[in-house]
Amino acid sequence: MTQVDFYLLADDAPGDRFRLACRIAEKARRAGLRVLIHAPEPTLASHIDTLLWTLWEQSFVPHGLLGRVDPAINPILIGDGSEAHDEHQVLINLATEVPVFFSRFDRLVECVDHDEAVKASGRQRFRFYREHGYPLGTHTLT
Repeated sequence: MTQVDFYLLADDAPGDRFRLACRIAEKARRAGLRVLIHAPEPTLASHIDTLLWTLWEQSFVPHGLLGRVDPAINPILIGDGSEAHDEHQVLINLATEVPVFFSRFDRLVECVDHDEAVKASGRQRFRFYREHGYPLGTHTLT
């Protein structure tokens, strides 16, 4: 069963859910895991792609957009994950709804920032996972 973890930015924490998703993706990659960042809209996928190129000055984070890069050499993929792919380790959800395909992953990460609409949709997704018996974790980051 998929482990679902919510990462919440503390009230005084800087950044947004997009930077948070990049931090979590990089940490998972360093742990040797493959990551799919579910960004269903092309503009959102492009934004995450740009962030991963510019977030860390001293290091390169191997990543790419789904369908445009070789998945074998890019451990972090970005795009609409609803199509069947070989990725099954970590899914980072940036959509406002529960991804219908999330159960094919070992772990699902939900990123919640200070935006009230993001918090509200996060609460709805949390209730869904809880009502369906998925193991849940909550982590507040400063």
